Amino acid sequence: MDPRLSMINVDNISVRAGTFSLKNVSLRLPTGKYGVLMGKTGSGKTTILESVLGLRAVSSGRILLAEEDVTQLNPAVRGVGYVPQDGALFSHMTVQDHLAFALRIRSVDSETTNQRVHELAEMLQITGLLNRTPHGLSGGERQRVALGRALSFRPRVLCLDEPLSALDTETREQMCQLLDNVRRLTGVTTLHVTHNLDEAERLADCLFRLEDGKIEATSNP
Repeated sequence: MDPRLSMINVDNISVRAGTFSLKNVSLRLPTGKYGVLMGKTGSGKTTILESVLGLRAVSSGRILLAEEDVTQLNPAVRGVGYVPQDGALFSHMTVQDHLAFALRIRSVDSETTNQRVHELAEMLQITGLLNRTPHGLSGGERQRVALGRALSFRPRVLCLDEPLSALDTETREQMCQLLDNVRRLTGVTTLHVTHNLDEAERLADCLFRLEDGKIEATSNP
């Protein structure tokens, strides 16, 4: 795909979340770029991310992924991987089961699934954790597992909702290095929500600021 095209195009959307609303918001992120969306707590960053994912309906405007209008599509068919803030791991499943989860629900054969699980475990440096359950994993290890689950089916877009916010400084830096490596190895277009400026400057190709309901691109694609 032509990298000049927008992989994520949030086109003049309006969306409501409870008593909170955003009106006529737009954002364009080219194919293969790492976009970071910044803003104060409560500014609507996660609402925009959820709109891209399909978890939040928009009342007007469009969401396009790879030039395809997905505004009315179910989240499951949008081809978007998602890492929520807390990782949202299943307590009864092993790390291996988490990495295989999205492939199994897509009826991918076991040989291909196993191969992909081990590719991910090696890339994310969690091979030694495959038989563990989330209980007892560190915060950084849990986020690596959540990232692997999101990447398992080779999504065209990866959405991260403040994935490093609960980590200490050393672990955050390790995760930033890992995210850089994932971008290099996979080329997946990424939209990462944070309020941490150091994190944003460390990772972003394209930096977006959400303030007073408007998005300003401070680092042009």
